[in-house]
Amino acid sequence: MANYDKIPASVLQMISDDQAWKYFIVPKDFDDILLSLYIGEQMDPISAEAELEIILGYKIQCQTISSDDIKRLLLKYYRNRSDSRSKEDLVIETDFLQKLIEGANALGSSDIHIEPYEEICRVSYRLDGKLLEKYVISIDEYPSLINKLKIKANLDIAEKRRPQDGRIKVKSLDTDMDIRVSVVPTIFGEKAVLRLLKKDTTTVNIDKIGFNKSQLELYTESIQKDHGIVLISGPTGSGKTTTLYATLKLLNDETINISTVEDPIEYTLEGINQVQLNEKIGLNFASVLRTFLRQDPDIIMLGEIRDFETAEMAVRSALTGHLVLSTIHTNSAWGTISRLIDMGIPSFLLASVLNASVAQRLIRKLCNSCKDKLKVDSLKSERNFIDEKKIDIEYIYSAVGCEDCHYTGYSGRIGIFEIIPIDNEISQYVKENKFDIKDYIASKGLLTLYDQAVTHLKDGNTSFDEVYPILLSNNY
Repeated sequence: MANYDKIPASVLQMISDDQAWKYFIVPKDFDDILLSLYIGEQMDPISAEAELEIILGYKIQCQTISSDDIKRLLLKYYRNRSDSRSKEDLVIETDFLQKLIEGANALGSSDIHIEPYEEICRVSYRLDGKLLEKYVISIDEYPSLINKLKIKANLDIAEKRRPQDGRIKVKSLDTDMDIRVSVVPTIFGEKAVLRLLKKDTTTVNIDKIGFNKSQLELYTESIQKDHGIVLISGPTGSGKTTTLYATLKLLNDETINISTVEDPIEYTLEGINQVQLNEKIGLNFASVLRTFLRQDPDIIMLGEIRDFETAEMAVRSALTGHLVLSTIHTNSAWGTISRLIDMGIPSFLLASVLNASVAQRLIRKLCNSCKDKLKVDSLKSERNFIDEKKIDIEYIYSAVGCEDCHYTGYSGRIGIFEIIPIDNEISQYVKENKFDIKDYIASKGLLTLYDQAVTHLKDGNTSFDEVYPILLSNNY
């Protein structure tokens, strides 16, 4: 394929998905009156130019390229085309906001970012953890978009100085979605982020999220206890909430009373009492948890432990015979212990109630159809790092890009985990505030995030670029 330059989003958006696939065209450049297009060799450029000039209102110039090249460009830049549903079935007259949401849902995006700058507003989707710029709109059109969004989310359109949060309920392409909206003022206007919350839990299963066999056994054992705390740590977007929901699905039984407090409720689970946080009326994690203790629960799930009050209530709940599941923002499983102690939880109490500490990350999975096998000796920067870290590896795989992965080189994500079960020996470490447990982890054969990252690199599941940050931040 010819080496086509990256096409700006401002040019790409001049052609709709329908038009791109109908005429087999991809915009190349635009200079106010002349729109230059790539067109597939199977199409008649003269007829296409005449027809598109009427439709688009610009002077059109087509450059014929091969069928394979135009298909590659279409799949790369207009990737939300669905093979199972024609775009002509969609309602073309739908407004731009609805188009954004439907497009994000079709792509499997988790978030939509609307970011104003001095002269333009950029709209991006988050796919597999990375932002993909989808549209560029003029700064003059931006106020109308942000106001429409705020109205749908029941936010105050007159308030532009303070952050606001709201929700939108949408039925899109036969899929019910809740959308969490966050608006924050910036120097050039209000930035908005829409988090798409899909209610379908059919793919959320504990044996499919990334645990290996030994880790799954350790984790299952920790959640089968009738009391104690199981904590899952990791940065935002690392899959912690998905792990919690998979755990609840496993534990859900008509003989057990399960209550959750979440912000937001990302999935709805039948048979589980789910409470949505509402800070405006004082309904926070700690207050709801205090109420839960009068509701005779067997299992309590907290969306996140953010402060001492919530941590203290979680410990109290575990001490009174409840199983508590929650998340916390730390960099490693052992870092969770020190974080809770820093919050003010006495180490002797923590040692007695903690069942297990789990850390997790998500890494992008290489596309099996196009990944390229490379000998480490031929790669200078990678070889230097691998030699320095004493990683025993001869070959690694890199991302290439093909039709199956929309030319990103990656297809989906996989979870990597480290689990520290709190046994008598590790409890003593906690009580004595000993934080160097490298020898203990090695003696027990426990896998760390570093170990799992290296394993996936060796097995060819992911690339060096994906695991590099994890290899750099080895915490043991």
